[in-house]
Amino acid sequence: MSGESDCTRTSPSAGSPSDSELLPDRPKYVCSLSPDLVTKAREELQEKPEWRLRDVQALRDMVCKDYPSLGTCLDDAFLLRFLRARKFDYDRALQLLVNYHTCRRTWPEVFSNLKPSAIKPVLESGFVTVLPHRDPQGRHVVCIRPDRWTPSNYPITENIRAIYLTLEKLIQSEETQVNGIVILADYKGVSLSKASHFGPFVAKKVIGILQDGFPIRIKAVNIINEPRIFKGIFAIIKPFLKEKIANRFFLHGCDLNSLHQNIPPVILPEEYGGTAGKLDISAWNELLLASEEDFLHDFSELVLPCDSSPHDLLVSGDADEKQCDDSLRGMKPQLYYCY
Repeated sequence: MSGESDCTRTSPSAGSPSDSELLPDRPKYVCSLSPDLVTKAREELQEKPEWRLRDVQALRDMVCKDYPSLGTCLDDAFLLRFLRARKFDYDRALQLLVNYHTCRRTWPEVFSNLKPSAIKPVLESGFVTVLPHRDPQGRHVVCIRPDRWTPSNYPITENIRAIYLTLEKLIQSEETQVNGIVILADYKGVSLSKASHFGPFVAKKVIGILQDGFPIRIKAVNIINEPRIFKGIFAIIKPFLKEKIANRFFLHGCDLNSLHQNIPPVILPEEYGGTAGKLDISAWNELLLASEEDFLHDFSELVLPCDSSPHDLLVSGDADEKQCDDSLRGMKPQLYYCY
């Protein structure tokens, strides 16, 4: 896939052939949204079906004009993810698309050889999975269980890779693009030694990707069974959170009734006081591993345009790393105190 050649062929110029004439092999977009979701997208995301392809073309033209070497897919369905995530604001959608590729280039430990088969041990551990049933708002629930990770087996970046691929798979659905997702994080049994792997440098990168570098709407983050150590973990995370996202964090402790106010028991497994049977990770693992072909492109080889400025980058390099390392030294006493 060559974003540069696509842009070369689609860059607007006087008297140039239409996009459809230049790229007849580009997949034609067919909307899969139900009438109710079309209405929801119109009301919440400012998406007008009659203007949808015009908006996609406008974003495509901006990419080709401002970032001709971005190396991105320019298909209608792909670009729509970014427009929906930014409520059809062209400028914000463009910046999100640039950030999406930037974060891949700047974190090779996560994005090199990124495919389901490469993170099979993480999937088999049950660290991350997706509950089989959506919530009443039509949102998938992503379940994360840090206690399933043994640091001596593989580094924390493997867990991040598994979460990223899970989100990539989910966002292929137009329903998820409109409804967003909910996160359920179970911190039962998380120790100080395990928490220390999630320092400010890693926290900033992960939060940066989820907030500004990935086209998904995170509607709620439910934390369950958090130990006292979580106060220290959240102190690391919170400075990097936007107010809107911070307000979507719900700390339930061991109170399942509190959790059930946000996620109904009918879709929760027995482990969380639900009625949907035992938590089964096999179905999601099989689905993700069967999607190997979707992730064949090499995430680490994407190149940013040479004229991109530092403020375009999600992570700005050694200076940020040093600053975050300094912050980590300051946070460690707080982690010990909370523990």
